[in-house]
Amino acid sequence: MHPRPFPSILTRREMLSRCANGFGAVALTAMLAEEAAAADPFRPVLHHKPAVRNVIFLYMDGGPSQVDTFDYKPMLEKYNGRDPRTVFKVEPTQFNSIGKVMASPWKFKQYGQSGIWVSDLFPHISGCVDDMAMIHSMVSKFPEHTSANYFLHTGSGIQGRPSMGAWMGYGLGSENKNLPGFIVLNGGLIPPGGLDNFNSGFLPAAFQGSIFRAGDPPVANIVRTEATDEEQRRKLALLRKLDASVAERLGRVDEIESAIANHETAYRMQTAVPELMNINGESLATQKLYGLEAAYGPTKTFGRQCLIARRLIERGARFIELTVPSLGHDRWDQHANLRKGHEDNCRCVDQPIAGLLRDLKSRGLFESTLVIWGGEFGRTPFAQGNDGRDHNQYGFTIWMAGGGIKGGAVHGATDEFGYKMVNGRVEIHDLHATMLHLLGIDHTKLTFRFGGRDMRLTDVHGNVVREVLA
Repeated sequence: MHPRPFPSILTRREMLSRCANGFGAVALTAMLAEEAAAADPFRPVLHHKPAVRNVIFLYMDGGPSQVDTFDYKPMLEKYNGRDPRTVFKVEPTQFNSIGKVMASPWKFKQYGQSGIWVSDLFPHISGCVDDMAMIHSMVSKFPEHTSANYFLHTGSGIQGRPSMGAWMGYGLGSENKNLPGFIVLNGGLIPPGGLDNFNSGFLPAAFQGSIFRAGDPPVANIVRTEATDEEQRRKLALLRKLDASVAERLGRVDEIESAIANHETAYRMQTAVPELMNINGESLATQKLYGLEAAYGPTKTFGRQCLIARRLIERGARFIELTVPSLGHDRWDQHANLRKGHEDNCRCVDQPIAGLLRDLKSRGLFESTLVIWGGEFGRTPFAQGNDGRDHNQYGFTIWMAGGGIKGGAVHGATDEFGYKMVNGRVEIHDLHATMLHLLGIDHTKLTFRFGGRDMRLTDVHGNVVREVLA
């Protein structure tokens, strides 16, 4: 597809120049019509019929342990306490502190008609497995958080590429002019790699992620400082006039065009965001479903994020990402004290995520929404030290649920110790390709011209994981 700029200003001088350079009147009219359509942020560019309209990405920052959550491996119990080098080939790890083979501290059971294995860490999510597709064969190229986070979010292990949420906004536009299309509900910690995980990179700046904090206010300057609405409108009109004047002199400049659009969006958000964040109108039963009455504070924090995510879906937000709250330790990154760390994290997210899935279904939103759970990599089946697990990019688990997903499906596998992928390999590029496919986009056709090359989220890689599609 052609590069899709945010609303642009095409001056009379530019039109005359283009005519002088060989554009006839008919060709120029057609070109301007195409350009106007491409500039419309509310106009989706679809390559086939979409299965879903929106995405909720439940980002488990730090790398959950697959062998303690969804990837049951009885052999860990049999060889518990053994030197892993005597059992299988051990690859170098991030910290190279190789302990003994470590069985999961939690019991696993099979749930639902699908019989999917889930550990005792997830008493609520385990009741939803028939709506999920488990992918046990995820791999990453990076064993270190920052590069792995960039890879997960942007398809590249280096800084500066557009985030997947930005690509989806660029391809599909927004369904609500009063809210950004890509919103990050941040629980308190920005993941390693910082805001570049959510940036627009070389795409127009208007598609970058907007960070909504857990506290009040969720967005800085959401309450106007002017005495009246009319006074604020006059200021915005002056800014628009000045920006347009600069744009007419300089031609198309993304920063100026995005500033014009963002000023208007920010103005509209002053009404939309407070209404969005006010959950007093939600029934007590709904609030309880998400765990807002829980004694454990982080459950309430993440439960509120999940509830806000559902409210955003109702209001047409395109891509919503949730990060885990600050729990006083390193997210899911348990290099030591695995039991407490993973139990705290699961107490935080288990009930809210199950509540989100059930609420989406009850409101008829499940079939139009794609929900994804996962981190940047997994953990080793052997200990780091005595009671932790190191990073493992060779095989880990994510799950998907919602429209277009084959509920109760299991795809791929790791070896008998949960260490390395052995079949059904799924790379990050494949995950991105599948997400775009479900949204009605061919990942090979969603491109943006930059640096003399047609760039895309999946680079030159990516295959749709059709085995998990309904």
